[in-house]
Amino acid sequence: MKRIGCTLGGLLALLLLPVVALAAGGHHDLKGEELSIFWVIPFVCMLLSIALGPLLTPHFWHHHFGKVAVFWGLAFLVPCAIAFGVPTAIYQLLHAVLQEYVPFIILLFALFTVAGGVRLKGTLVGTPVVNTGLLAVGTILASWMGTTGAAMLLIRPLLRANAHRRYRVHSVVFFIFLVANIGGSLTPLGDPPLFLGFLKGVDFFWTMKHLFELTLLLSVILLAVYFVVDTILYAKEGRPVVEHSSDEKLGLDGKVNLLLLLCIVGGVLFSGMWNPGVQFSIYGVTVELQNLVRDIFLLGVAGASMKLTTTECRQLNNFTWDPILEVAKLFIGIFVSMIPAIAILRAGESGALASVISAVSENGQPVNSMFFWCTGLLSSFLDNAPTYLVFFNTAGGDPVHLMGEWAMTLTAISAGAVFMGSVTYIGNAPNFMVLSIAKENKVPMPSFFGYMMWSVGILFPLFALLTWIFFI
Repeated sequence: MKRIGCTLGGLLALLLLPVVALAAGGHHDLKGEELSIFWVIPFVCMLLSIALGPLLTPHFWHHHFGKVAVFWGLAFLVPCAIAFGVPTAIYQLLHAVLQEYVPFIILLFALFTVAGGVRLKGTLVGTPVVNTGLLAVGTILASWMGTTGAAMLLIRPLLRANAHRRYRVHSVVFFIFLVANIGGSLTPLGDPPLFLGFLKGVDFFWTMKHLFELTLLLSVILLAVYFVVDTILYAKEGRPVVEHSSDEKLGLDGKVNLLLLLCIVGGVLFSGMWNPGVQFSIYGVTVELQNLVRDIFLLGVAGASMKLTTTECRQLNNFTWDPILEVAKLFIGIFVSMIPAIAILRAGESGALASVISAVSENGQPVNSMFFWCTGLLSSFLDNAPTYLVFFNTAGGDPVHLMGEWAMTLTAISAGAVFMGSVTYIGNAPNFMVLSIAKENKVPMPSFFGYMMWSVGILFPLFALLTWIFFI
């Protein structure tokens, strides 16, 4: 907990120094029309560092990945200050941190802390039937408690159930596919892009009605493929049994955290529906009261979880702070270096990615297959929430029209943003959390590109099938 405090304190100091120094200065937003594609280089280098650092320089990466993340953030901020002025660079930093990074990391911290206090007691043996059942349950839960909540709740039971198995990587990979991504496609509670759509006026149950068939088909095929793969590998291992079974009966320890998980979901949903019209400005960056109250509430829920959950429960659950610290350090670099990429994308046909935006329509009519793939592929590497909004607005931005005549277009945008978050480790917030927890439990997870070999090889043929059935 002390390390968490030090990390948050360092981030706070980073924020306050430029504000104090330049509080009287002006600022202006970064216009994507003015940026060439070369501004994306720091973000690309950030991704390459995550992909290659653990492979090429594992010792250096393990001890200094936080410094690398800050370096690539500065690789954008310093040229931005030179080209557009120091006030603009500071404004961009504060905007990314206060409106995107801080809410993101507070929500992850709360879910990580609360879900980490729920322990499945007894011995759950990782047979193909049990493993497939866990993945199916997680897929269902993801739409109602969020992909992050479901992933953090079930990844440790899955890892413990398979601790005696030689082959475990495939279970974590399919867990990321299903629980951390695809399962969150049926309600606005499941994944941030859908929640943004809900705030824009999309009906709460619209996604369930229009994405149900796609989600069901994709989930059933993936669960079937997983069951076959796990059965083959289980037989190859000689059908191993647990040598020392627990005398505990199956049950849950730390059940109070289930109630706290519901509090988190309710708090996030309420913040999206409550708008008192009160806001604060920090160096020109608007912080709305409902979001501030939500973040304070989430920190309070996390504190309650720490108070109400026994130390023994967390120790038996193999709970440590390392995964959330790793995510906090890496994603500050991702969020900052990503600023110009998002700005260019928002510039639409006036920006350096105009060819991408223009590809989704033809003679004024939407090309739904391109909406699906463009939204999805960009969501695989960029934050899927703003990517969803870009294509939502590209399609007209009118929720009534998109839920009616262009319903299949909105379906394509929603499915692309949610489904293809599973293509990379950084495509969706829980992916990296699951990766970090798995590595902490000695699972030899594939590298960034190694994981993409799994995702491209397994998921892309299925995405092509969805395109053929639904979007052509």
